[in-house]
Amino acid sequence: MPPAFKTVAVVGKSDAASLPDVLDQLVGMLRARKLAILMDPLTAGASRARPDDTIEMEQLPKRASLAIVVGGDGTLIAVARLMAERNVPLVGVNLGRLGFLTDIPHDGLESVVAVLDGDYIPEQRTLLSGSVRRGKKTLFATTAMNDVVVSRGAMGSMIEFAVTVDGEFIYTLRADGLIVASPTGSTAYALSAGGPILHPSLQALALVPISPHTLSNRPVAIRSSSKVEVTLVRGIDARVNFDVQAHWQLEPGDVVCVAASDNPATLLHPRGYRYFSMLRQKLRWNERAT
Repeated sequence: MPPAFKTVAVVGKSDAASLPDVLDQLVGMLRARKLAILMDPLTAGASRARPDDTIEMEQLPKRASLAIVVGGDGTLIAVARLMAERNVPLVGVNLGRLGFLTDIPHDGLESVVAVLDGDYIPEQRTLLSGSVRRGKKTLFATTAMNDVVVSRGAMGSMIEFAVTVDGEFIYTLRADGLIVASPTGSTAYALSAGGPILHPSLQALALVPISPHTLSNRPVAIRSSSKVEVTLVRGIDARVNFDVQAHWQLEPGDVVCVAASDNPATLLHPRGYRYFSMLRQKLRWNERAT
């Protein structure tokens, strides 16, 4: 059977101590299947084995048919936003601690072999399209996989903002901030702020207030086709961040717009992957007090 993929981009968390050893194993697997190997400069610098080509991260989606991410969820999220533009699927190898997205352990690379041979479970994850508007001008725009967060700054005081969904006014709220989370992001910051866990297959977003002044303001789940607008009413040093990997300073009157992106990210899981089994393991639901 011909290989499912021909050119593989390998991206690693370059400061991980175990990265060179894992890269050695991966490169050997890819070479054995006569697959072309691409790396970004930082990953190539950490690898003892030379890739077929070293190109800038932004150019990888144009040439790769698969991306293997070696690191933690943060590394995968950054790569997923790039790869989604050209529908390049991703495989995650976990070098971190939790690893909700990088679900293959670094000592279980035989699972990568099965994926390379076409035996996998594909899963699409909703990405968020976010922007900052001031008047009629869009100042900043990017995508996020986990969440878009409007929050107070270093001054420490609450901010006040107004929220609309599909043009309908929902509420004005004084709080430390608001999280707009995708189903993927529902197990990240939104979960620690008291938000619901959304199954990845749900076409939904979660609006999760951060320490609201009025305790009746609770998390709300809305359909993913909705357009969310958060207008800063007042607040010193308020800001918005996207996956904690990009941010923008806000002024009163600025509008943060969030909607589901047209291009989802595609994750490839080993056969046998189950979402709730992963949650039980990562969140320790199966542990019992002794």
